[in-house]
Amino acid sequence: MLNLPTYDELPSREGIKGCAWGVFGENDQLGTVNLLTPEIVKSAATEIKTGQMVSLNWPMHLPLEPFFKRKKAHHFIKPRGGPRADDEIHINTQSGSQIDCLRHFGHNALGTFYNGVKPEVNKLGVPDLPHDPKLVDPADIELGVQNWANHGISGRGVLLDVWGYLVRQTGEARPYDACTSVPISLDLLNEVAQAEGIQFRHGDILLIRSGFTVRYYDSTKEEREYWGTRQQDAFAGIDQVGDDIRRFLWDNHFAMVGGDAPAFERWPPPQGEPYLHEHLLGMWGCPIAEMLDLERLAEVCSEQKRWTFFLSSWPLASYGGIASLANAGAIL
Repeated sequence: MLNLPTYDELPSREGIKGCAWGVFGENDQLGTVNLLTPEIVKSAATEIKTGQMVSLNWPMHLPLEPFFKRKKAHHFIKPRGGPRADDEIHINTQSGSQIDCLRHFGHNALGTFYNGVKPEVNKLGVPDLPHDPKLVDPADIELGVQNWANHGISGRGVLLDVWGYLVRQTGEARPYDACTSVPISLDLLNEVAQAEGIQFRHGDILLIRSGFTVRYYDSTKEEREYWGTRQQDAFAGIDQVGDDIRRFLWDNHFAMVGGDAPAFERWPPPQGEPYLHEHLLGMWGCPIAEMLDLERLAEVCSEQKRWTFFLSSWPLASYGGIASLANAGAIL
């Protein structure tokens, strides 16, 4: 196990608390994925008890109208005569089930990505890459998603089913509107973890079910079209106000965090508060999985009365890539 500083031991950067630049190495490309060591992955494999597999990927065409005015996926089928065909897919990697990677979102106040990498690393247009990956200039693909693709993201997944817990506790089918800016407090997360009997371990992959998918399936055509026209939508998510939530996320040393909503944290943040993305991606190098399909997983976890499992995600081998389709699944 890596000997890591606590949140309160992390240095400040230009007065901003909790910076993990250099913790995993001066030129580190993996961030908290470094926590997924062979020993951690091997231990996580003991979570496989029944062998039941659950996809965590939403159908590729969803949402029908992507949030944040992103382009929708286009799937084009090309018959090639007789019993043969190809297909072509044109997709924004963040239109549906996705992983936010290190070139997607940095720290706004510092003006850099993780480990101080400048935003100029992202160049507009189509990357010019050679025939042999070993010949790629490292400067051209710094912090690209290929680093996580080559390493893999596999470990013990933990589902905090906030939505399911509140449904059971309140007796209400819809405890709140997940398409409003509802904060999920740290106290509630700890309450759910206690109810599920969760003891966090270093290198865990934390998933939070906020009820977004249920809300989306309940939505009207008019709502979906409206959401697709807005640059800034609203979603329930982790309450990002104060150091306690950052202390919780760092000190538990999660390798990746994620959930079912289009944003992991409450969106948008309260006036004057920074995005939690800035610490997770920009300060710590922590992957954020969004719009995962957690509905079947929640059912299986409830049936088996356990909320831990083996999780595996293999991002796209997109050299210099900004984000990736989630390509994730759980095995219980």
